[in-house]
Amino acid sequence: MATDRRTFLQLLSAGAVTASFPSSIARALAIPANNRTGTINDVEHIIFMMQENRSFDHYFGALRGVRGFGDPRAVTLQNGDPVWKQPNGNNNYVLPFHPGAPNLGLQFLEDLAHDWETTHAAWNNGNNDQWVPQKGTTTMAHLTRSDIPYHYALADAFTVCDAYHCSLLGPTDPNRYHMWTGWVGNDGKNGGPVVDNAEAGYDWSTYPEILEKAGISWKIYQDIGEGLDAAGFWGWTGDNPYIGNYGDNSLLYFHQYQNAPEGSPLAQKARTGTNILKGGSLFDIFKQDVASGNLPQVSWLVAPESYTEHPNWPANYGAWYISQVLDILTDNPDVWSKTAFILMYDENDGFFDHMPPPVPPQTRAQGLSTVPITNEIFGGDNNNPTPGPYGLGMRVPMIVISPWSKGGWVNSEVFDHTSLIQFIERRFGNHANINEPNITPWRRAVTGDLTSAFNFKSPNAATVPLPSTIGYLPPDDQRHPDYKPVPPTDQAMPTQESGTRPARAVPYQPSVHAQINPANDTVTLNFGNTGKSAAVFHVRSGNTNAGPWTYTVEPSAQVSDKWSYNTGNQNAYDLSVFGPNGFFRSFMGSLSGQNKANLQIIVHPDILQSGISLDIINLAGTAQVSITDVYTNKKTTHKLNPGQPLNHHFNLSKTYGWYDLIVEVDSDPTFQQRIAGHLETGEDSVTDPAIAAVMS
Repeated sequence: MATDRRTFLQLLSAGAVTASFPSSIARALAIPANNRTGTINDVEHIIFMMQENRSFDHYFGALRGVRGFGDPRAVTLQNGDPVWKQPNGNNNYVLPFHPGAPNLGLQFLEDLAHDWETTHAAWNNGNNDQWVPQKGTTTMAHLTRSDIPYHYALADAFTVCDAYHCSLLGPTDPNRYHMWTGWVGNDGKNGGPVVDNAEAGYDWSTYPEILEKAGISWKIYQDIGEGLDAAGFWGWTGDNPYIGNYGDNSLLYFHQYQNAPEGSPLAQKARTGTNILKGGSLFDIFKQDVASGNLPQVSWLVAPESYTEHPNWPANYGAWYISQVLDILTDNPDVWSKTAFILMYDENDGFFDHMPPPVPPQTRAQGLSTVPITNEIFGGDNNNPTPGPYGLGMRVPMIVISPWSKGGWVNSEVFDHTSLIQFIERRFGNHANINEPNITPWRRAVTGDLTSAFNFKSPNAATVPLPSTIGYLPPDDQRHPDYKPVPPTDQAMPTQESGTRPARAVPYQPSVHAQINPANDTVTLNFGNTGKSAAVFHVRSGNTNAGPWTYTVEPSAQVSDKWSYNTGNQNAYDLSVFGPNGFFRSFMGSLSGQNKANLQIIVHPDILQSGISLDIINLAGTAQVSITDVYTNKKTTHKLNPGQPLNHHFNLSKTYGWYDLIVEVDSDPTFQQRIAGHLETGEDSVTDPAIAAVMS
């Protein structure tokens, strides 16, 4: 019989779950990778498991080394507050907080609004400042290691991605359509575009159909429950949430799967279950395929409702389910040595994340893109009237679990759900044309293909200490009502775990420099990119209500934009630029006044000397220029005459390539430029040491 609530709780209380946590991870770490070729071709099985409705900050904001609560270069709101102080009306605010209930990983934390309308309103065109009004105060609740020890243990053992975004600023189905089809019917044909959970039936092409045509084996592993009627293959199973697939096999909202004849490939591979027959249990077919060596080249696992981690279901019920999958895979070492198991979440529910996602500009007034943004802007409809970018959406947790990703790494390349398809393309595309045409040019340029999360050349050199986990028991055998935490009266920023992590190389080399023209009261920002992937720049104004703006720059391209300050009494500029992997530039100063400073500063990466060089030209009167290194707290000063250049080199070997420099002029207190980021050399590195240092 399929596992029901009581059976699951008996497993928990018997200690089976807590015992399985370290053993499942230990076995996965102990089995060496298939290293036959030292390339991606050593991966013979790719498994995706998409869980539900958690944001990155909500789960991993407190995790050591990731860009979480200790982010030293988080965006600032228009009122000058840090992004963490989310407005709550009447000059009130809510900071991220840890709910006070015991056994938080087993609490039935309330579900929040996560539709297109409220999510776009919370994101607020990139201002990222309406989370509490749109979602409620629970949006700021977060978990820690003691609440979800297994999730943290997976991150410590394998590779966590802290720039993985859901694909759409909205709910479950449209995000899952990106995983299985590359988009939501953005071109308006075959039932699209779809930005809600209408589940009306659609006809655009799906990626498994491409795999089928190319002869690449694939399968959906899901529990089909018991006693379903003829139309019940969507997975909804009434009162028992421990069976069925919660409707999360979104392929079954496509007519080609609904109408597939019994025995056809689409029916056999997308409409079958993980339990063999009545009397079977969860995972039977999956376990059988792994044990017999018949695991397909590409698989998707779809959990029953109670294990999806969708509020109001406990996070640690999902942990149990994940651990069972890992146990099954490692029971056959030969299969596991050739398998990449990728765990991610479809969307953020209504939970807050502090990083505004990369998006294309909706209009010229909102920025520029050197990459075509065709089919990336939704125009609104009767059910979802707000127009806006489809995505990227907010960050969600993502862990790459495999013999090639051991070591507790962080990967900060920008990914989304279409990256899953791109990874399959990279692995099997040399055998057939399996490119997904639905993925838009902008999305392909901006999101990576996951390969940077793996070490295919020398995977078995990694050594990983077994991370500790904490046992837990559910309170009883009932589904609880919503747990609605109350923010504390005395608020304080949560503490992020101290320390760094090893970091995978990312393909970025962005640049921005400013040209200040007091004669016509303008500031021009010049955006460049000498990296291997497109970079998205997010620009905010610190002294006006205009913006934000977004700029997408493809490799070897440049783009410029101009800001005018010749209206009203505005004679000062304050612009901040945020890019991938902690990249940051800020430009502040005056456009009028006797002692106004005007320095043109251009940053040059110097990989051979492990550093960066600043080329500074003084375009105003004589200036005493100071440069403060935030990481070392060292300050240097230079007297520059009008027109005089200065070149200053900074060695970054002691900070693992990270830099944060503040340039000021003694005679003009309004002038400041801040230059921060990471020198990318193509080699692996270490996470930002400043993350651990910025804690309160």
